[in-house]
Amino acid sequence: MDQYSFSIFPNENFVDLTIYQYGWERCAPLHSFGPAVRNHYLFHLILSGRGVLRSNGADGVDRDYQLGPGSGFLICPGQVNMYWADERDPWTYAWVEVDGIQAQKRFEMAGLDRAHPIYTPRNRSLNQEVADEITYIAHHTDRSAMHLLGHLYLFLDALTQASAARREVRSQSQKGFYVQEAITFIAQNYQRDITVEQIAEACNLNRTYFGRMFKQAMGHTPQEYLTRFRLARAVELMRSTDYPISAIAQMVGYPNPLHFTKVFKKEYGMPPRAWRNADPGVQRPARSADG
Repeated sequence: MDQYSFSIFPNENFVDLTIYQYGWERCAPLHSFGPAVRNHYLFHLILSGRGVLRSNGADGVDRDYQLGPGSGFLICPGQVNMYWADERDPWTYAWVEVDGIQAQKRFEMAGLDRAHPIYTPRNRSLNQEVADEITYIAHHTDRSAMHLLGHLYLFLDALTQASAARREVRSQSQKGFYVQEAITFIAQNYQRDITVEQIAEACNLNRTYFGRMFKQAMGHTPQEYLTRFRLARAVELMRSTDYPISAIAQMVGYPNPLHFTKVFKKEYGMPPRAWRNADPGVQRPARSADG
């Protein structure tokens, strides 16, 4: 019997909302993923069983959340997280990873953000719609991008309607728009040797003002975000491919492998080669990218 399914969404340059990956997994006891950092918004809905999310909150403090059937959790971009299945009743979950200018707002409407990562449904019938939509996406890998994107909107609407923490969200501020523009620019250009000045220029903003605004919104500087974005992508590549470290460095925007090694070691506490050899999540052979 299949234990997991994982699919990559085709890149068709949707701006407001787009899917990056989606799937489901029936986890083994104590199966874990992380610690890791995501580049986009990743939502898991627990279909059965139990597990634990360890999430780094907006205040920088790690918190553990015990989760069971019908609940869910959100991981935000740049947020350190880890999660694992219960030993006696391991969970099965479906997930979808999304981003876009509207992504943050849509999850906030459901009462979900970095400080409030846990989804709790108001009642069973409303939650069934959430489960139906996310599992539909997970099980229909053969459908077109537009078809799956339509179901993403239905999923987000169902999530908002079902959430016990749903709230009204004000229209995105101009500052929020610029931050999303910057994040989109980074996601599309991180492989190149881009600078903070170029990111600010892409947003038509003064570099100093842009840096201050970005840090207020995201909690760290544009350079820190760019570095973490690149390293997160490098980790994904080290886990899911057998590319040489030097090639991965090039692929994530570090033409000098020695510089990449220095930056990686500062963030993860060891050189990339040692991390790859030590990490149990490295895909040998490749399998679910979500874990």
